[in-house]
Amino acid sequence: MDKRKTENLRVRKAITDALFELMKNQPLSTVSVSEIIRKAGVARVSFYRNFDSKEDVLVGLVRYVLDDFRENSDYDLSDNLTLKHILRTLEYYYQYRSYVLNLHHSGYSAMLLDELNQFHVSVAGDMPVSSERRYQLYVFVGAIYNTVIYWLNESNPAPAETVAKSILESLAGQE
Repeated sequence: MDKRKTENLRVRKAITDALFELMKNQPLSTVSVSEIIRKAGVARVSFYRNFDSKEDVLVGLVRYVLDDFRENSDYDLSDNLTLKHILRTLEYYYQYRSYVLNLHHSGYSAMLLDELNQFHVSVAGDMPVSSERRYQLYVFVGAIYNTVIYWLNESNPAPAETVAKSILESLAGQE
């Protein structure tokens, strides 16, 4: 990776981390770009070179994680009702636990769910808008997300494999 790309990734991460740190103590609506860049230690131009708005920082993080999930997969992601896929999904949620919980507690669950739905639809490929498969994807995404939020909020969460097996049993029983 060239120096410019590496530096751009560092700046994006610094901005994202700064925003999430600020959101721990105040709602996004009261966070200013000036506060973000001061905390991130970057120039204002760096913020606007990478993001259109504060909300764009949030969406950018979600898309980055989903792209990483897709690019580092060694199996067909459209086959989502497998223990391997659900366990891997839970591991990603756990890896990004503080971000996920921060988004959820800050009222951005709908944005996150929308990005997750779009990701799964893109992985599944072409299908009619009102197809049974699309509805099944929405059930899958919603069930995982709802379970994950409960799981990540636990002070002593169950092992990911236990949760994955429970999700698989619940969803497989509905077919």
